[in-house]
Amino acid sequence: LNSSSHLHSPISALFLPGLIILWYIVSRLPQLFNLIYLSILLQFSQTVSIFPKMYRILDGAAALRLYSLLSLLYMEETRLNKYMWLADEWKDYEVIDCSKGEKLERWGDYLLVRPDPQVIWDTPRNHKGWKKMNGHYHRSSKGGGEWEFFHLPEQWSIGYKGLTFNLKPFSFKHTGLFPEQAANWDWFGARIREAGRPVKVLNLFAYTGGATLAAAKAGASVTHVDASKGMVAWAKENAQSSGLADAPIRWIVDDCVKFVEREIRRGNRYDAVIMDPPSYGRGPKGEIWKIEDAIHPLVKLCVQLLSDKPLFFLINSYTTGLAPAVLSYMIGVEIVPRFGGTVSAEEVGLPVTQTGLVLPCGASGRWEA
Repeated sequence: LNSSSHLHSPISALFLPGLIILWYIVSRLPQLFNLIYLSILLQFSQTVSIFPKMYRILDGAAALRLYSLLSLLYMEETRLNKYMWLADEWKDYEVIDCSKGEKLERWGDYLLVRPDPQVIWDTPRNHKGWKKMNGHYHRSSKGGGEWEFFHLPEQWSIGYKGLTFNLKPFSFKHTGLFPEQAANWDWFGARIREAGRPVKVLNLFAYTGGATLAAAKAGASVTHVDASKGMVAWAKENAQSSGLADAPIRWIVDDCVKFVEREIRRGNRYDAVIMDPPSYGRGPKGEIWKIEDAIHPLVKLCVQLLSDKPLFFLINSYTTGLAPAVLSYMIGVEIVPRFGGTVSAEEVGLPVTQTGLVLPCGASGRWEA
């Protein structure tokens, strides 16, 4: 073969492109190793303040490249947090995976599988926990559902930053705690601690007391209101377990709207209001609560309970129709004209360990002075 025919053979025609591809891969090896090292570093640091350590371990150029990559990831995380409030500081709880309308969660030492209407994706269930759960809530096509237990105690507890919550799986898939609300506990806990003055908090639809205990631990006196006698008793148990049995908490079993109306007539005032209303419910005397019809009138009433120098106002919603923008508008139109301050509203989410993504868990609207 002459040289001309050799250069145009099928094999030789692939030689130059192949050489270019090989050169490209080799040239990117340092970045590949940097990414591997980056994944290790991210396990130990949540910020970009580790450059001096990297510089000592790597040569200067590699450290600079790694620092750039870490900065980009940090900015991406910041962008995500800007548009969603994450409850990502749990030790005793995690969403391990979610697929096919259900989520696999770890509550302390126990694994539960519960339905979640947000989980519309059908992804592989590769985690072994899907086959080794301790409890599984099966939703019924007729409404409601029932628990199936596998070596699960009737009650156990988990902790969050010094608070202890007693868990008891019961009807409608619940355990007695909404872990995503930790994002709000941290927020208003900081507001209370930084206030530098006594703070009175009204917690409506207070359930088993997660927000009540977070506010009390931060130093506030709290009025805890829920229509269910059983839930208030459960909240008292959580207070006892958290070492807050003697904290300044007033426990009220009452319809939230009627309680607020009476507080207005009594002339009582609060520095902060927290409300976590259900989409639908009934009061102790059969009063019907439908959030779309009742939430705005209740907000207007609660504004009348605010002190001359209120600290914050928080509304949580698990109702699809009450998007963050709706909460923001409602708070803005009722509170800002009178007290000024700033309004923000976002989705609340929980990180999913298996995928590194975020499971949305409702929305919250916040006002602060």
